[in-house]
Amino acid sequence: MDLNVVLPFLSSALSFVFAAFVGDQWLRRRQPYQLVWTIGLLWYGISAGTEFLGGAFGWNEPLYRTWYLVGAFGVAAYLGLGTVYLLNRTRFGYFVAISFALAGLFSFLTSIKYAREGTPASDTTVLLVVGASLAAAVVVALVTRFRRRAIGHVTAAILVAASVVVTWASLSAAVAAPGFSVDEIGIPVGTAMPADLRILTPPFNIVGAFALVFGAVYSAYIFMPKVRVMRVSTTLPVVGAVGRAVAVVVNFAASLPAAWRALREGTLNSRVPATILIAIGGFIPGWTSGLNRFGVTWSFFIGELLGVLFIFLGFLVSIEVFSDVRLPFTRIVLRRRDREQPAG
Repeated sequence: MDLNVVLPFLSSALSFVFAAFVGDQWLRRRQPYQLVWTIGLLWYGISAGTEFLGGAFGWNEPLYRTWYLVGAFGVAAYLGLGTVYLLNRTRFGYFVAISFALAGLFSFLTSIKYAREGTPASDTTVLLVVGASLAAAVVVALVTRFRRRAIGHVTAAILVAASVVVTWASLSAAVAAPGFSVDEIGIPVGTAMPADLRILTPPFNIVGAFALVFGAVYSAYIFMPKVRVMRVSTTLPVVGAVGRAVAVVVNFAASLPAAWRALREGTLNSRVPATILIAIGGFIPGWTSGLNRFGVTWSFFIGELLGVLFIFLGFLVSIEVFSDVRLPFTRIVLRRRDREQPAG
């Protein structure tokens, strides 16, 4: 049994099954976040599927390009976009704006790393990536301030436009011989791609992963019993947004004991454990894929499988998402549950 074959196969199969469930929910409810999550889960399944095919039958250039395009640019970004749509009535857009700014900074720092390794990205590419990330941060912050309900559509427009650019770049970039790159234990790595393309990945991955993980934490905070030990009352746009983000983290930690008591008593809203599971599922593959940049690849496929497994469990736990569980695209109900009373 080769784990480099088995683990990606399981990740791919579970992702496609998950996508079918969420796609079925979208057909019935027509919520935009369900459609976007379905797309993100399809990207997850395709990315893991290329890893399965590469491990089982050998890598080649078209397979490697597909893996890099879908995995490096599609999965985290579209799953995170679904969370942006879900939270479009809140101030979560400010956090997304900060994530864009941090992604631009990380792209710049990554360019320094590549230069030290002898594979520098062009100054023009670095400038464009950093500039575009900062511009996206400003646009998202302004939309959150003046037209909050449009934040999902605006972020989607930014992502789709960027996806067109990176699709062309990924399919046309020169790939170092033999047309792919795997490490000594058979894990695919992005080093065969030119630095000018690799420098484009941070805005997709950082913004997407941050939105998925911290959006889930924020959703849990909304529906859990709260203990507010920190309050931010300033109305200054940037200072207030950062302060409120810090307050959510502090108050979330302070509220955990009360949430645990409510869970033991059976009174905790199901969306709290559900979104915490989703946060864990977003964090694990984000962490293990990030370790790839430092040459630690053994945990990559494990993190990928655990990620989609925890997210799937989170969706199944949530009565809000699955008030009834049925075979996708049929009327066969596997399990029906009563909805909970609104929190508070």
